[in-house]
Amino acid sequence: MDLKGQMFGIEIEMTGITRQRAAEVAAEYFGTSSRYTGSFYGIYTALDGQGRQWKFMRDGSIDPQRREGRQKVSAGEEYKTEMVSPICRYEDIVPIQELIRRLKTAGAFVNTSCGIHVHINALPFDARALRNITNIMASKEDLIYKALQVDVDRELRYCRKVDNGFLEELNSRKPKTTESFKTIWYEQQRDYIHGTSEHYHDSRYHCLNLHSVFQKGTVEFRLFNGTLHAGKIKAYIQFCLAISAQALNQNCASRRKTQTTNEKYTFRTWLLRLGLIGDEFATARHHLLANLEGCIAWKDPAQAEAQKERLRRKREEAQYRDKPHSDGQQAGEQQEPPAFIMHL
Repeated sequence: MDLKGQMFGIEIEMTGITRQRAAEVAAEYFGTSSRYTGSFYGIYTALDGQGRQWKFMRDGSIDPQRREGRQKVSAGEEYKTEMVSPICRYEDIVPIQELIRRLKTAGAFVNTSCGIHVHINALPFDARALRNITNIMASKEDLIYKALQVDVDRELRYCRKVDNGFLEELNSRKPKTTESFKTIWYEQQRDYIHGTSEHYHDSRYHCLNLHSVFQKGTVEFRLFNGTLHAGKIKAYIQFCLAISAQALNQNCASRRKTQTTNEKYTFRTWLLRLGLIGDEFATARHHLLANLEGCIAWKDPAQAEAQKERLRRKREEAQYRDKPHSDGQQAGEQQEPPAFIMHL
């Protein structure tokens, strides 16, 4: 599976703009119209050129604010705005970025209550691939959380790490069907009977939400802090697509926690193995590596220091070679008698 060949969706939480105004901005961008479609979530929608609906709906977890001069003040429920994309393909990343820029210009911003969720089409996933993606996330989640600077409150409430009990049971039983995988997932919640029918089932509040596989048909990544930075949003989408593709393409994946003394080098190496290589993914690598410590070019920090020392000596040698040397003495300078030699 090519990472670019997958379908995805994205949910971006924001405030500073009402849902009605956000839908109007989207419609202006697409050259269409917006309308209120109602429901419990107070949804406004805008159509794009393909007739797809971009929804702006209420999310109860958002702390609503608006700008008043240079200050941000509390606001009403209409400022709880979550943008929900339609089913997208890789080429839709660019219009997503442009739409986010326009919403930001129109007054939208984020606070610590906001997050971003990326959904990947789960149709190609069998039990093997679901186990793979669980193990991949479990092995790398400590580095991922640091790279993404996941807020502590969000980690404890809305995007918990992979449950150890689930991980142990999954790799012990090695399910062969999605139905048996589902049994293990909900057994950990002791709620197999009602699990798949509840949208807000507690098992959804993990960085890797596999409740969504059985409830919506998507693998959901919930760990991203809120942002309206178009480059970061693109990086997050590419990152999720790459992890998903690796899970689909590999026969198996280790759950062993990655240990490293050089976070940046280790994470960069993994990103390259995921396929995020070359100029096309340079921005993604930049954002995903920015918060990690270490040397990006050398695995062992001592090697990096040794290389610095080699380069320093090389510069000094070059400077010495280029420095002019005089054969004679400067005028007025006293020369030491050549016969004056001290022997010990």
